[in-house]
Amino acid sequence: MTKTAKFNSAEVSQQEQPPLLPADTIDSRLTLILKEYLQPEEIDLVWKAYRLSNKAHEGQKRSSGEDYISHPVSVACIAAKFHLDAASIQAALLHDVVEDTQVTLEDIATQFSPQVAKIVEGLSKLDKIHFNDATHAQAENFRKMLLAMSQDVRVILIKLADRLHNMQTLEHLKPEKRLRIAQETIDIYSPIANRLGLNRMYQELEDLAFRYIHPLRYKTIHKAILSARGNRKEVVGKILDDINTKLKGFKIKATVSGREKNESSIHRKMIKKHTSFSQINDIYAFRVIVEDEKDCYLALGALHSLYKPIAGKFKDYLAIPKANGYQSLHTTLFGPFGTPLEVQIRTESMHNLAEAGVAAHWLYKTNDTHITQLQQQTNQWLKKLLEIQSDESDSLEFLEHLKIDLFPDEVYVFTPKGKILALPKGSTVIDFAYAVHSDVGNHAVAAKINQTLVPLREEIVTGDHIEVMTAPLAKPNPAWLNFVITGKARSQIRGYLRNAESNDLIILGYSMLNNALKAFRIDPDSIKKKHWDKLVLDYHLKSKDDVLVDIALGKKVNVMVAHQLTNIMDGVKKAKSQSKFLDVITIKGSDDMAIELASCCHPIPGDPILGYINKDRGLIIHTHDCSTIKKYNLDPERWVDVEWEPNSDILYKVSLSVLVANETGMLAKMASAIAVASSNIENVSVEESDGSNFVNINFVVQVKNRLHLSEVIRSLRKITKVSRISRLKIEK
Repeated sequence: MTKTAKFNSAEVSQQEQPPLLPADTIDSRLTLILKEYLQPEEIDLVWKAYRLSNKAHEGQKRSSGEDYISHPVSVACIAAKFHLDAASIQAALLHDVVEDTQVTLEDIATQFSPQVAKIVEGLSKLDKIHFNDATHAQAENFRKMLLAMSQDVRVILIKLADRLHNMQTLEHLKPEKRLRIAQETIDIYSPIANRLGLNRMYQELEDLAFRYIHPLRYKTIHKAILSARGNRKEVVGKILDDINTKLKGFKIKATVSGREKNESSIHRKMIKKHTSFSQINDIYAFRVIVEDEKDCYLALGALHSLYKPIAGKFKDYLAIPKANGYQSLHTTLFGPFGTPLEVQIRTESMHNLAEAGVAAHWLYKTNDTHITQLQQQTNQWLKKLLEIQSDESDSLEFLEHLKIDLFPDEVYVFTPKGKILALPKGSTVIDFAYAVHSDVGNHAVAAKINQTLVPLREEIVTGDHIEVMTAPLAKPNPAWLNFVITGKARSQIRGYLRNAESNDLIILGYSMLNNALKAFRIDPDSIKKKHWDKLVLDYHLKSKDDVLVDIALGKKVNVMVAHQLTNIMDGVKKAKSQSKFLDVITIKGSDDMAIELASCCHPIPGDPILGYINKDRGLIIHTHDCSTIKKYNLDPERWVDVEWEPNSDILYKVSLSVLVANETGMLAKMASAIAVASSNIENVSVEESDGSNFVNINFVVQVKNRLHLSEVIRSLRKITKVSRISRLKIEK
């Protein structure tokens, strides 16, 4: 589709009447829907937007061959079914004009309102920006849309309506494009609809996407449902009669209905249970709508007296609603002929909320407390998106976090004060800590679940009471990224590590540059801001810190940077003393995030060491006799002199190989000997026996220095059955 010729949008005046169209067109349906809830003057504004959109899209066609205007009108119809306000319907009609025509946001703000222009801006793609690839462009568009949504939820409601109509007309596109859009829908749009409680739209998007992603599976399941429908009609009718009769006996006023499960939900169940369609008996679900919450529990009791409940298949979403506001009682029963029945019990207002979700605010124009709470919960979720956005500059990471947070299954846990938090299934204690507050996560050191101490990686389940203990000096561990799953936790940990690593690299780069400057007999204090500004400009970087980080990572040679600085400086102050000449970099240990102790030789204080600058990992510390050094293509400019910080209390890992008699209890004796030497065992492995009376046991122990290591070895040698102890220089 190409852009139309430029025109003056002011030509389309409010006095113009919409063109006469056949009575059965989608435009007449839009009018009928609007008349249900908008005032005449508001409908006039909607038709003004229609005229502008119609004029702007004149001559443009969809892939189906229809005039392009049919798409924005269809989107407006879907949005109008939620009874969205006039500004939203105008934005729905205009949502593509900025992107595909010469109409600007200023035109829309002038002719309609800044509010309409703001919604349209949130719906427009970033087509003026060039990205490295389509993936980055897609991720950045999602981020833009979701951040606009965080300021006005109407943006996403219209975007979902747009996506729904695109999915309804997807058959007119090329197969590869159909597949891409369908996958995008199932990854992002249908989970968002589910997260906002838009159940009907969620189910339709899921079914449409399933139809195009797995066309053969869809046809097979659809055909099987049609075939089973006739066979099960009598059973369904009997169940409905039985339920109605039982509820009347309990004097409960209720509306009972049965519904057929959609193809995508049946497919999910088949995958989850590893079964065929013939083994899925519960393709029908029943819904009981009663007058109030008390009747929900009475109806539950009545149904449990009618059919036997299946153990473990009851969920109370009345007491603890889902994060999207959904409330209902769920139970699974053994029906007649052994048929499992899924039954949902809820009130009318709960049902409205289940179908319309956050859109119930507009659809029912009610002051229902629960709908207000849903609005607040939605705003809190959107606020979390903003928090992730503020921590992350990478749109792909933002999209990754969003997908994780849209995970449909949830667990509900309690804080020490009794507040309920909803988290994705599979969340850990650390995910919970970050959900409470960023500071709680950053400083977490221990946790209790139901008064029992647990590891921070412990997976939480519904009903857990969780307490997280913190310490002021504690900080996030990079290993946490291996098990946390929520977007907030991942972004906070990554953000902290990025900042911490950057600070360490700056310090390391500064130390390396100072050494080079002193080799030129230049006092580092003599370098002024103007000299740094010129150097940063020459290197096309943003700041002095960027130069120092590049030096630490070996991307720039410290001697060359020092030489360039001397050329830039007008006059330099020479170092007054040789004692300030060529400092050695001090190694503090594992707390230096820009400094890594090589895993091949496990250097510890007391070992002679060398530092090697790796472009990706920073400064790598090796022992002088490390065999790995010989493998490097020795570049003298990448090796730096380093020394251990004296009197450090940091623990270091060392690998020991112990040849010991293969007898009962030997491992326990060695573990006790290591503990006596005040060392901790981090890992232990036993090599496969060669059939002899001796076996090699490899330990990774923690020691302070070589002296401490000697104590550990002496303690082990006191065991009579120990034949040989050696320090491993290559990790097993």
